[in-house]
Amino acid sequence: MAPQAPAPQPHPAAAPRPRRAATALAAMASAAVLATAAAPAAYAAGPATGKQLPKGLYGSKDPQYDGVWRQSTALLAQHTVGVRPAASAVDWLAGQQCADGAFTAYRADPGTACEAGTLRDTNQTAAAVQALAAVGGHGEAVQKAVRWLTSVQHKDGGWSSMPGGQGGEVSDANSTAVVIGALAAAGEKPESVTAQGGKSPYDALLGFRLGCEAKEGERGAFTFQLKNAAANADATAAAVTGALGKGFVVAPAGKSADRAIKPLSCEKGEDGADDRNAVADAGAGWLVGQLDAGGQHLKSAMPGAEDQPDVGNTADAVVALAAGSHGAAAQKPLAWLEKNAADWAKQGGPAAYAQLIFAAHATGADPRAFGGTDLVAALDATGPKPAGSGAPSSAAEKDARDSGADGGIGVWWVIGIGLAIGAGAGFLISGRNKSKTAL
Repeated sequence: MAPQAPAPQPHPAAAPRPRRAATALAAMASAAVLATAAAPAAYAAGPATGKQLPKGLYGSKDPQYDGVWRQSTALLAQHTVGVRPAASAVDWLAGQQCADGAFTAYRADPGTACEAGTLRDTNQTAAAVQALAAVGGHGEAVQKAVRWLTSVQHKDGGWSSMPGGQGGEVSDANSTAVVIGALAAAGEKPESVTAQGGKSPYDALLGFRLGCEAKEGERGAFTFQLKNAAANADATAAAVTGALGKGFVVAPAGKSADRAIKPLSCEKGEDGADDRNAVADAGAGWLVGQLDAGGQHLKSAMPGAEDQPDVGNTADAVVALAAGSHGAAAQKPLAWLEKNAADWAKQGGPAAYAQLIFAAHATGADPRAFGGTDLVAALDATGPKPAGSGAPSSAAEKDARDSGADGGIGVWWVIGIGLAIGAGAGFLISGRNKSKTAL
């Protein structure tokens, strides 16, 4: 799962997402972007935009729609691989928070209070929660953000990307999934976070699943919103990780993790709609069925480019498969990403690099040697120099991951509240232009 622009019919941005992930640029932002301390920030020149960009901010493109998302995913990816982020980068993110706990996509002047009309964003807020919980030292900010998220929970138990905006009372799968990842990161039990009437985030999320009543080719998939009930790969990848209670970061599955995928079966008239594990399995099965003939990547539904590979959705699918311990099923798309995603990530920027790092970590691959690209170094280069870095993974550590052992990549510098993701969602926001139509 870049985040969302203030355009009609706002929806979550899951960009390069994605997590696991979930948020996609609205139409206005899609046209502008190609293909998450309280004092005012200091500014430095922005090389790609010509504008003055804040000191500590990752990326050089205009942060109007994805500043908090890309910063959050960048910091979380660094932490995941043992890199200690620069204090200025963490301070910039923390300083973006509104007094009520919410985050917007970007505040040029954090010293000015958020107004009632400021477009608060659940996706950016949920991404910031996962990052700040991981790096540690921001417990109060995390809890304020969680309180705000629960205050805008819909009666169905879910969330929209921009509460209060046009369409803001209609929950969607991506936003609900990324908030589930944030709740888990903050130490909450998502099933216990209920709306008035008793509905939980899982009740809402499983409601987006297309069951036996759907067309045969869509059964097991998730739809973005109920009003547009079509199978959607972005929403499905996000929802699979969310249904498993995970966020952007998924514990390494390893190549030997080969739990069989159980696609949706409608022969007995039972579609397991109330069983989160069964629903996640069915979603994983649908994703595998959507891969190209070689089982390597998902395809884009962008107009005029039906056969074009969708790098971001493929990365999200890899995380989703790993989240369900389907490590073997993730290997072909992972190998395809290693061969083909470097240019996409370079163009997409920090959130895209983070998305690939999440996919590598979830499968036990080495993000420092990802098809000849050091994703960690590339991400580090998009922002302020890190405060410290763990040593590259040893062969012994890599072998342990490949055997299915639970372990991280590199050294954890700061122990914060445990993260689970994939995104949520996965489902990152950044430069990827995610289609909300079926693949």
